[in-house]
Amino acid sequence: MSTLICGSIAFDNIMVFNGRFKDHILPEQIHILNVAFLVPQLRREFGGCAGNIAYNLKLLGGDPLIMATVGSDATPYLQRMDRLGLPRNCVTEMSEELTAQAFITTDLDDNQITAFHPGAMNFSHSNRITAATGAKLAIVAPDGRDGMMQHARELAEQHIPFIFDPGQGLPMFSGDELLDFIDKATYVAVNDYEGKMLEERTGKTLVELSKRVKALVVTRGASGSTIHVEGQQLDIPCVKAEDVVDPTGCGDAYRAGLLYGIAIGRDWRATGQLASLMGSLKIACRGGQNHAPTRDEIVSRYQREFGAKL
Repeated sequence: MSTLICGSIAFDNIMVFNGRFKDHILPEQIHILNVAFLVPQLRREFGGCAGNIAYNLKLLGGDPLIMATVGSDATPYLQRMDRLGLPRNCVTEMSEELTAQAFITTDLDDNQITAFHPGAMNFSHSNRITAATGAKLAIVAPDGRDGMMQHARELAEQHIPFIFDPGQGLPMFSGDELLDFIDKATYVAVNDYEGKMLEERTGKTLVELSKRVKALVVTRGASGSTIHVEGQQLDIPCVKAEDVVDPTGCGDAYRAGLLYGIAIGRDWRATGQLASLMGSLKIACRGGQNHAPTRDEIVSRYQREFGAKL
């Protein structure tokens, strides 16, 4: 069963500053800030929410179909998709734009300064969802504002169940717009910070919002996650990671676990446990798409952690 992944494809340019920002920024001169940081370490990672979710879903043996827009510089990413067996017939190249890119500088205290260029992502509405897409399940992840609204509307019109995952795109929408997304969606997934923002924007509690969908999922990092479903609250513990290296993309890995569990018809506790496991596997590697467990390894780890078969 194909799962449509609507969201961003991006390059993450990650730089490490071997100092502390606080030693170079004068608080009393913040209004005329002009600083430069030497970053001897630089790496470029494949990222973006759609790319990360699809990568993890493929590891699980799912059938992801990415719908995204990329720029003229996307050749390395597209070649990687080919190597991974990820179809790109729903990926559109905008020849006069660059692919979305994040520029992240981290200091020795793990403080970050990030600049994000949306580029081709701003044109995500150029991709349309029709019956020909063939998807039976979908997710609307962070993307261009117009694209997110259009894709939610098209999925609802096609009666395709989907997860609404506003992520860092949540501030782009008003309370009424967020309620409209939720009413069109089948499921909602947010982290705890986004959950609080969702409550503030809509004027409704998460419990109230959960009654408008089949399930509402809130991730809480090392504190695990909570699934509001059928008037109940399921608390899913965090799976202890073998190593804690980089949280980048952990939320996307978790969402891949949700999508896979839904697609194969697992109950919500098992689905949450699988999602938690995927986040744990990701955090042990640097970057959003560098962990590479085999499906057999995932199945074995699931059985070891939860005493059940995947």
